[in-house]
Amino acid sequence: MAATATVNSVDYVPVSNWYQDRSVFVTGGTGFMGKVLVEKLLRSCPGIKNIYLLMRPKRGQDISARLTELLNAPLFDKLRKERPHELNKIIPILGDVTEPELGISQSDQNLLIRTVSVVFHSAATVKFDEALKLSVTINMLGTKRLVELCHRMLGLEALIHVSTAYCNCDREEVAEVIYPPPYDPEKIIQSMEWMDDDLIEAITPRLIGSRPNTYTFTKALAETMLLKESGNLPVAIVRPSIVLSSFREPVAGWVDNWNGPTGIIAAAGKGFFRTMMCHEGKVADLVPVDMVINLMIAAAWRTATNRPDGIAVYNCATGMQNPITWKEFVDHSFVFMRKHPLGDLIWYPDGQIHTNWMYNKVCVMALHVLPAYILDGVSMLLGKKRIMVRVQAKLEKAAKCLEYFSTQQWRFSDENVRHLNSMLSNEDRNTFMFDVRQINWTQYLESYVLGIRQFIFKEHPSSIHKTRKQLTRLLWLHRFSQVLGIILMWRALMLRSNAARRLWCILLDIMVRMARMIPYV
Repeated sequence: MAATATVNSVDYVPVSNWYQDRSVFVTGGTGFMGKVLVEKLLRSCPGIKNIYLLMRPKRGQDISARLTELLNAPLFDKLRKERPHELNKIIPILGDVTEPELGISQSDQNLLIRTVSVVFHSAATVKFDEALKLSVTINMLGTKRLVELCHRMLGLEALIHVSTAYCNCDREEVAEVIYPPPYDPEKIIQSMEWMDDDLIEAITPRLIGSRPNTYTFTKALAETMLLKESGNLPVAIVRPSIVLSSFREPVAGWVDNWNGPTGIIAAAGKGFFRTMMCHEGKVADLVPVDMVINLMIAAAWRTATNRPDGIAVYNCATGMQNPITWKEFVDHSFVFMRKHPLGDLIWYPDGQIHTNWMYNKVCVMALHVLPAYILDGVSMLLGKKRIMVRVQAKLEKAAKCLEYFSTQQWRFSDENVRHLNSMLSNEDRNTFMFDVRQINWTQYLESYVLGIRQFIFKEHPSSIHKTRKQLTRLLWLHRFSQVLGIILMWRALMLRSNAARRLWCILLDIMVRMARMIPYV
């Protein structure tokens, strides 16, 4: 067993120094987390040699064009301005995790085998409702193929596999261990090869069992397969919970996708999403993307410098040390959506979360479906494109996927994460910060909303004055419609109910009597 190097030890090697002259291979580097990983490695580990990115052509773009587009994203603004030469260290590798040998040419395989010291495997399909066959191919078979390549690497010092804290969502208490799988991963992979799509679709609910979707199911099996296939490789697993925008790096609030709660919050900010199923007192285990990335970088350093027995698992979550409830998350989001309103609002941002599915269903019909059909009807009359019914259908699907996680609660043990943090020097603890206790949720959620505004909707901060005027007009219209709705409901009740009319007469009589009791001045 290698001696443990502590922060007070003369053997301690700072994280950025350890990455000096080492090359890194990243899968999923064009995804949300992958981009942040690449940017952070280049900015905080300037001595790093090369970063090889597994990329595939997409939408008619070759990998060179995709890399150019990637590096022009706002995420890399700081690097482009301060140290643009660092971007030359990114080398695209043509490949695809769904292909044999990851679709990598023999010459590129030889390059990776000779030069790579660290592998970050974050490629995955994160679609909750992905077809099981494709989910198995990407999340499981892709991982197996990567491990096969890693076994051939001559100088591999760390393989970091990105999983999810919810891969064991069939347990309320989730420790930092790899749990026994419901099935043999190899048999699941083999069955996908001979079953036709209709048969797979028919047996999917039975296979995933108590898990809510194919994503959590295949990620759980991928961990077990990794344990079996990795042999003597230096491996660690990082399990983030629900990943949101950046906490502070390279810019607070950076987000570039609609996944998870972000799409729901964005739609609520526009004014056309107003109700969903959610247990307001349950903990919303949210974690900023840059904290996950910092943990991954530190985990690779720790795996290489103090190789553990077996596979170390890190649950990257906030619920144990710095919890926030779903009610607090939703309430703060609405507050900041009104403070920093979006442009082209459909209606005033407002809404409620409900625990009664029947009441929520009624609200969905009244507040989502009916207005969507009305707006599309108006669009049709004006000769414009009808989109609101389709948009609401997508939002309802997203809300249904999120419902499983917003109506339950888990305890993700994070002792390994805390211990790793304690192993870092004060400087490394600041540079690669993943201490979730430092999150001020109010400040963080304001930057999250501003990030949605700036990076999702591409709205410049200078437009806020104009959008606040629009919000004020919509507020008055919203209040007027509420009062009008109450009057119409009461009027309809009065016409249909003798009891309601008698109650109204009694109330009027009481008010008249009270008025007579007030002395004249």
